[in-house]
Amino acid sequence: MTAAAEYPRTRASAHRPPSDVARSWLLVPGRADGEDAIDAALTSSADAVILDLEDGLAADLRPQGRRAVRSWLGRESAWVRVSPSGSPDWSADLTAIAGAEGLAGVVLAKTESAVEVAATIGRLGARVPVVALIESALGIENALDIARHPGCSRLAFGLGDFRRDTGVSADPMALAYARGRLVVASRAAGLPGPIDGPTLKNASDRLDTETRVTVSMGMTGRLCLVPDHAARVNELLGPSREDIDQARTTVSRLGGGSVYDGSDLPLLGRAESVLHRAERLGLVDD
Repeated sequence: MTAAAEYPRTRASAHRPPSDVARSWLLVPGRADGEDAIDAALTSSADAVILDLEDGLAADLRPQGRRAVRSWLGRESAWVRVSPSGSPDWSADLTAIAGAEGLAGVVLAKTESAVEVAATIGRLGARVPVVALIESALGIENALDIARHPGCSRLAFGLGDFRRDTGVSADPMALAYARGRLVVASRAAGLPGPIDGPTLKNASDRLDTETRVTVSMGMTGRLCLVPDHAARVNELLGPSREDIDQARTTVSRLGGGSVYDGSDLPLLGRAESVLHRAERLGLVDD
């Protein structure tokens, strides 16, 4: 394998990586007058773009927002964050986007049970992947059941609403149980690593520190609220050129069936995982 050039920044969805390895998930309000913001998102370095019909829109803006998002999905490919299952807004959101040509998938807000994933798929069809955004204590405790639902493609952590629900602080130690539970549930269900919550728009100075927490917890994606955060999130979540080179060296040394000691097989497994992920991200060529 040789290192490949970074895929170009383009509106064409074909140049974005598959959602199972997507690192930066950029939320942008699906406003009727938000053409500039949506255009900036679609031309950003984000691995995935999410048009937001939930918290990104005030209630009185949502009807126009749904029409605008439906129009955008006729020309572009993007994910859509929809309102919590069973709510009137959820039903209206799904009616607006069902069958849209450019619908890459949905991010289901405030998911608390696998039944909610099933209901969403029932409205949109089994071909539409669902990222379950978990934002409450109940959602965290039901994370494994949610992750095991066949229609759930990935878990995400809505840490702002989770903190509001539970009263915990932003200290990484206070959030470690919730993050760890999402990581373990994802692995147990055979899903990719979960997507962590975002750095706030006015807290760019904390982006690196917070993203390193994401990495340390075993999460492999992050929500973003600012297009400029996406490239840095991608860089920090890796794999970097150095990671790829080290993984190649390890596979070359250990991948030929030579005698290992007890620590070599996990090391080889991690190296192979890095190279597989790099290939899926378009960072290497065979």
